[in-house]
Amino acid sequence: MEFIKGMDISSLIEEEKCGAKYFMDGVQMDLLKILKTKGCNYCRLRLWNNPYDEAGTPYGAGSNDMSKLIELSKRVKAEGMKILLDYHYSDFWADPGKQTIPKAWRGLDADGLCQAIYDYTKATLIVLKEQNLSPDMVQVGNEITNGLLWPYGKKPEYDNIAKFVSSGIRAVREVIPDAKVMIHLDAGGNNPMYIDWFDNYTARGEDFDIIGMSYYPFWHGSMSDLLYNMKSMEERYGKEIVIAEVSMGFTMEDYAEYEKLGPEERKGYATKPELVEKIEHPMTIEGQCRFMQDFMELVKSVNKATGFFYWEPAMIPVPGCGWASYEALNYTGEKGPLGNEWANQALFDYDGNALPALDVIKNF
Repeated sequence: MEFIKGMDISSLIEEEKCGAKYFMDGVQMDLLKILKTKGCNYCRLRLWNNPYDEAGTPYGAGSNDMSKLIELSKRVKAEGMKILLDYHYSDFWADPGKQTIPKAWRGLDADGLCQAIYDYTKATLIVLKEQNLSPDMVQVGNEITNGLLWPYGKKPEYDNIAKFVSSGIRAVREVIPDAKVMIHLDAGGNNPMYIDWFDNYTARGEDFDIIGMSYYPFWHGSMSDLLYNMKSMEERYGKEIVIAEVSMGFTMEDYAEYEKLGPEERKGYATKPELVEKIEHPMTIEGQCRFMQDFMELVKSVNKATGFFYWEPAMIPVPGCGWASYEALNYTGEKGPLGNEWANQALFDYDGNALPALDVIKNF
């Protein structure tokens, strides 16, 4: 099996619309052609149910609805790469801190939500299949560490969590039986949490193929913590393991001038200095290269681990493209400010030039 060198490019259309340009060796090129040249063979694409408010204003961060998924899938397939489809089952970001029920599903009880997940998953996959855009891998929920579709599927409601996830899995198996199914949690270095979650799920839920993990070194423990957890999961459940999200910074320089936002309007990078001090690799161009080499060697050392997906490598700082709009905050109930939190962890510098870490990935 080919080692997965994947990239999550979900924000690409919005980035391009806001003016982002990407360069390799000083030549402007289509992002996907650069990634293909650098050895990438898979792309991860998220899907939000309806990332717009009642007036039709987009939530931002890619506003990844079905039309964007189809457009990106066509571009990925045209380059001969495979697709991991990432269902959030929400109208916007779903992660351990929020799993907001889609607006159209409000008022449904747990059984109604089970049916809604099944119907929605099946309908969207049929649309893709009819256009020869079937994904090769599907994750049923995004970072569902604390469950999904809150409050009904919020941990410790494991009966409902298993019902919801199983509904999605059944739809995938019916429409695209060859696709591999992933269950994805965050905090890849937290072994007790993974054991608790998967023990509860496997006692109740449908079978699946892949344990997906997020691993951000500034949030999720040391690389040895990650390795221990991967080996533990491999031995305990016998499933394939994929790092569904990973990234590493190449600088701690600010990028406010690129975003054209005032200090009150922008969040700034997620890699706060107090977090960065604790990690094993420096956030420099060289540090990013060393991290990727060490990380890929670690993944390859685990028998059932088959690769990784780098999260938003092309999310460079351009005006108008950030993690949310104010309309999105109204939906999730979160506070601002807005802006790009990720630009210093991309695989392109602030001006869109491909960084050396891409060559490390290519040559691995």
